[in-house]
Amino acid sequence: MTIAFIGLGNMGAPMARCLIAAGHSVMGYDPVATPDDIPLASSAAEAVAQADVAITMLPNGDILRAVAAEIHAAMRQGSLHLDCSTIDVDSARAVATAAQTLGLHAVDAPVSGGIGGATNGTLTFMAGGRDTAFAMAKPLFEIMGQKAVHCGEAGAGQAAKICNNMILGATMIATCEAFALADKLGLDRQSMFDVVSTSSGQSWSMNTYCPAPGVGPESPADNSYIPGFSATLMLKDLRLAQHAAQTSGATTPLGDRATDLYADMVELSGMGGMDFSAMLTLLTDKD
Repeated sequence: MTIAFIGLGNMGAPMARCLIAAGHSVMGYDPVATPDDIPLASSAAEAVAQADVAITMLPNGDILRAVAAEIHAAMRQGSLHLDCSTIDVDSARAVATAAQTLGLHAVDAPVSGGIGGATNGTLTFMAGGRDTAFAMAKPLFEIMGQKAVHCGEAGAGQAAKICNNMILGATMIATCEAFALADKLGLDRQSMFDVVSTSSGQSWSMNTYCPAPGVGPESPADNSYIPGFSATLMLKDLRLAQHAAQTSGATTPLGDRATDLYADMVELSGMGGMDFSAMLTLLTDKD
């Protein structure tokens, strides 16, 4: 395929490299990032003009809406807009509707797996859109990731992503609180891990991404909390989840409290650039 890739930051650039390595023709565009190993266009509109697929990986819904307005007018009828950004559900649906009005296909497919997954082609895609559009995107999902789930119509991919990450944010806090309590009770961290990781308290946050250094499989905790997934990004996703909860009338008290705690971590403690599992250091330093 001929592919335009708009947004070549920490996630977009390695995803584009996976497509190039698989033999696709990729033309990229980013107003800031200019990797020298990806062919670049002078504008987003130029990048998409001859593309079968335009992929966007952008910071938020407002930017996506603006970029979509630019690229949709330049895209060929019948081509696909595949958005891999993590944004609000309303923006995803609005962009899909705008694309379809112009005779384009659209899929919203936010990702899970972080920079490592983008680099290694092992991302998980949560996709929303019509069956025909998902079928067009599927061969690209198979290159950039290890799993793609078609969650429903436009916006369903974003809905799945924010629900998943609301669970992740809350369970990471609970895991960190448990380690903080274990410390106070004189319980060895390794002993707690050995029990919880094989008992009813097990979770991805404990078993795979343990926030305590030197315990369990290697994780950012063992590398000074250099982020696999930063606290700033967790806060972004939790705020998206709370916005969706408010607009839909859902009750999410734990999600709401998790948002407040990550806001404190990022905005009061200045730890936004650390991994979100560094929440443990905040809880254990409170004496």
